Parts: sequence; structure tokens; C-alpha cells
Amino acid sequence: MKHKALLSLFAVLMICSAAVAKSPIVTKIISYNIRTLARDGNNSWQYRKHATKNMLDKHKPDAFGLQEAKMAHLQYIDSACPQYARVGVGRDDGKTGGEIMAIYYNKERYDLIKSGTFWLSETPEKVSRGWDAACYRTTTWVQLRDKESRQKFFYFNTHLDHKGAEAQANSIKLILEQIKKIAGKKAPVILTGDFNITPESSKFTPLNEQMKSARTTATITDHKGTYNAYGKIEKAPIIDFIFYRGKNVNCLKFHTLDGDYGAPYISDHYPIEATFYIK
Repeated sequence: MKHKALLSLFAVLMICSAAVAKSPIVTKIISYNIRTLARDGNNSWQYRKHATKNMLDKHKPDAFGLQEAKMAHLQYIDSACPQYARVGVGRDDGKTGGEIMAIYYNKERYDLIKSGTFWLSETPEKVSRGWDAACYRTTTWVQLRDKESRQKFFYFNTHLDHKGAEAQANSIKLILEQIKKIAGKKAPVILTGDFNITPESSKFTPLNEQMKSARTTATITDHKGTYNAYGKIEKAPIIDFIFYRGKNVNCLKFHTLDGDYGAPYISDHYPIEATFYIK
């Protein structure tokens, strides 16, 4: 009798565990080209860094990916926003040198299961420059697990080369290959980044065949330009994107964050935000 009772209890616990594992979540992701530490006059980092904190405090993303980040950016965010933990290494040396494709996640909500970085090149496993690229380029990725629901998903963050056309095309193909290798074929995946190409480019064809654009599929969306160049160009092009895949992943909202965060420009790019329902 006691044995049967224990078996029944075990069965109930297994059912409850399975139910928790399948609980849906809503997660908000931001992609943000923070602009490197260039001498930009009144738009230099020292005059706009508070706007980054204001933006994060206002929108409260569950995770966000940066492009063009240097250690000074990351040290400021680490101090100003301690609720987030980060991963990512420097593209120039695999440590802290050069651009860091940092991913931050809310450590109060998510557990980090695993993470990594690969280079956009013919040898992605080591520090290297690919094809006709002008710079070393990387993709950082994480697998996160919601502490309450136990729901898991992968998040990849990247920055394609700004000059090499061959590098841009091949980098997209490589990222898709790496997503399959790292995340498999079915797991929920979110991909963000500055792609340095506009939506009509044929280079996006492989990506559009395998993933969905948050901008074009969200229930609530906009199609505003993202590269503002600190107001020096008349019409801002769209070069920043959020993509996703997964049978049970839907994009609820997409928003270009061009509001006032306490500085004339938060960066020479507007951050973009997408809210996902994952079940």
C-alpha cells in the first residue's frame, strides 16, 4: 500500500513538473547599437550614457544585446543596472579587446544555462576575420531558463560588417548554420543585431526563409528608420533587426525606441524592442 502511495505521489510530481516546464512566458528583448567610444562632440558617450540607463529603466527589458560596446560602456551598465548579468568577449582577442557583442539578461528572472561566442569567418571557433570584412565580427549567444516557468529559449546577438558584401552574405549563412548546431532545429530562438544592410537586400533571403522578422510580423509594430546618424541624414534607414523562430513563438509588439531619454540622441542608432510570447 505504501509502495503504491509513493508511486502515485511520484506520478503527480512528474505531471506537475511537466506542466511547469510547458508554462508560457512573455519576454521583452532590446537590440541596441550603443555607438563606440568615438569623439562625437556633444554626442560623445560621456554626454549620453545617462540616457542608456533611463531607457533601460523605462522599458525594463528581460534581456538586451549591444553592438559596438566597449568595456567602458559595459562597466557603466554593470554599475547602473545591477539587476542584469552579462556575457560576451572582445572580438579582437576573445577577452576584452575591441567590440564586445554583450548580451545582458535579468538575473532575477533567468538562469543562464550556457553561452558562447563565435566569429563570423571561415574559422568561427577562433579569433579571425572573415571573407572581405573590414573588421573582426562576432555573434554572442545564450540559453536562458525562466526561473518560475522553467521555459527555455536561445538568444543570439550579432553585428555584421559595414563594408564587406561577401562577409555580410556569408555571415548570415554562418549564423543560421550555428543556430542549428547550437540550438537544434526546434528550440525557440531570438536573433538581434545591427546587420548594416536594409530590408530589401537579397542577402536576407536565407534568413527570411528560416526565421521571421519581428518588425513585419508583430501584432503591433512600426517601420521607422534605426540609423539616425545623430540627425545628420534626412531619412534614417532600417539596418537593425530582431528575428525569431519556433513553432510556439509569437511576436506581440515591435517598437523603435526613438523617444526622449534625457539626451538629444541616445546613440547614432535607435534601439529596437520586441515582446515575445513563448509557449
